[in-house]
Amino acid sequence: MNSLLDELAWRGLIYDTTPGLAERLAKGPLAGYVGFDPSSPSLQIGNLVPVMLLAHLQRAGGRPIILVGGGTGMIGDPSGKRSERPLLSTEEVNTNAERQRRQLESFLDFSDPQTAARVVNNADWLRDLVLVEFLRDIGKHFTISLMLQKESVKSRMDAGISYTEFSYMLLQAYDFLHLYRTNGCELQMGGSDQWGNITAGVDLIRRIEGGNAHGLSAPLVTAASGAKFGKTEAGAVWLDAERTSPYQFYQFWINVDDRDVEAYLRLFTFKAQDEIRDLMEAHGREPGARVPQRALAKDTTARVHGDEASERVIEASRVRFGELDPKKAKPEIWKMLRTELPSTELPKGFGASTPAIDLVASSGIVKSKGEARRLIEQGGIWINGNRVTDAGSTGFQPLRGDDYDHYWIQRGKKTDSILFTPST
Repeated sequence: MNSLLDELAWRGLIYDTTPGLAERLAKGPLAGYVGFDPSSPSLQIGNLVPVMLLAHLQRAGGRPIILVGGGTGMIGDPSGKRSERPLLSTEEVNTNAERQRRQLESFLDFSDPQTAARVVNNADWLRDLVLVEFLRDIGKHFTISLMLQKESVKSRMDAGISYTEFSYMLLQAYDFLHLYRTNGCELQMGGSDQWGNITAGVDLIRRIEGGNAHGLSAPLVTAASGAKFGKTEAGAVWLDAERTSPYQFYQFWINVDDRDVEAYLRLFTFKAQDEIRDLMEAHGREPGARVPQRALAKDTTARVHGDEASERVIEASRVRFGELDPKKAKPEIWKMLRTELPSTELPKGFGASTPAIDLVASSGIVKSKGEARRLIEQGGIWINGNRVTDAGSTGFQPLRGDDYDHYWIQRGKKTDSILFTPST
């Protein structure tokens, strides 16, 4: 399994490892786990990094273990948090843990007898712990001075950290010990902000079991623009289709900055080095085609939402960016792209007699009627697929849909919005 570290290294997925990990991997397959915090009913795209760590482990012949934190979620991980998070009820944690479990199961293979993934929930062993016994058997192996050195604690000392969150490190270390005992798990992986918790578990296994366990962390993903990865103007990008639609999910990746796309292809896909090189060379020849971004968007969307959803959003994107005649699009494609405007935002008497300038200004494609007039007169506006050059022209009939009528507004070759009115 030594090739695992080589694979992770060129992809930029290694931030730190414990001593001896390469030697252990050289001896053969091992089981490794990643923990996920059920503070939300859905994972975000930032969670894809540890998911990819598990997937690469499995592809290298290892056995991945997904740990859903139904127990630790009752407390909350202070890592990377500036303040104490609100405590969730048992019911909320249980619901979130179950929904996350279903999301995670789509990323790994559960059928191969040798490398089959497994999902566990630490509520099964943490919620029944007896406090006095836990402090006697586990707490005695941790010193306050050592815990204060961990970044997850140190970063919160000025703002304050409760004993509840301070104790989180002990629980995560105990998770590792439990999986070591019950599943032969020798490796914990996670983001670099988890390094203190990971090494605490490694040390606990050594102290109690005399065993050699290991840790591996991946760097936190950043964007060249300085923006926080996985955030858009609309908020976080979720794996749950109800929170972030497959179309919005695809658009996030298609709009990745040119400076980031090669790194993201390495991090979030299984594409080989030569394939990524070819994609970047194609990008160099024709940057406007966004070849690597399209490959990245298709790959990630298919993995999260399935091949069928991926194909639908690709077609919708082709319509949006003027590569496919909107009049030929299927009804479900229109539903993805439509933007509903309340009647109060439409011009009085809105309809076929509405001038082009008002139609365009109402769609939200421009900031003002002045900008609408300028773009129309410059030939930069299309209505229902036809270029419009007269700001005062009228007679635009809506395109007919299955359950609504709509107008298709384009600014240049890029389609920015759909303005539609309900069918009568």
